[in-house]
Amino acid sequence: MEYVYGALLLNAAGKPIDEKGLSAVLTAAGVAPDSAQVKALLASLEGVNLKDVLAKAETFAAPAAAAPAASEKKDGKGEKKEEEKKEEKGVSEEEAAEGLSALFG
Repeated sequence: MEYVYGALLLNAAGKPIDEKGLSAVLTAAGVAPDSAQVKALLASLEGVNLKDVLAKAETFAAPAAAAPAASEKKDGKGEKKEEEKKEEKGVSEEEAAEGLSALFG
């Protein structure tokens, strides 16, 4: 997220979003920039007008109150039903970069 924040900061300052500028912002923020991630973000932002995207972006309000947790149901024999566990799949850097392009158009 730091990379996206850096790009947004450069955009807000009216500076060009390039590898040198983004790396400088990240370094100033105390983040060691990864050149592969910088290049992936720049590739996903290519041809995107951030000012237009931000102007059209909707804001979402936080939910007023969280729903209370549902209590576990027991079957007729008094045994608790087991919940299925889902395994998380690892995401490569390329897949993450493709996902970023969906955020900006």
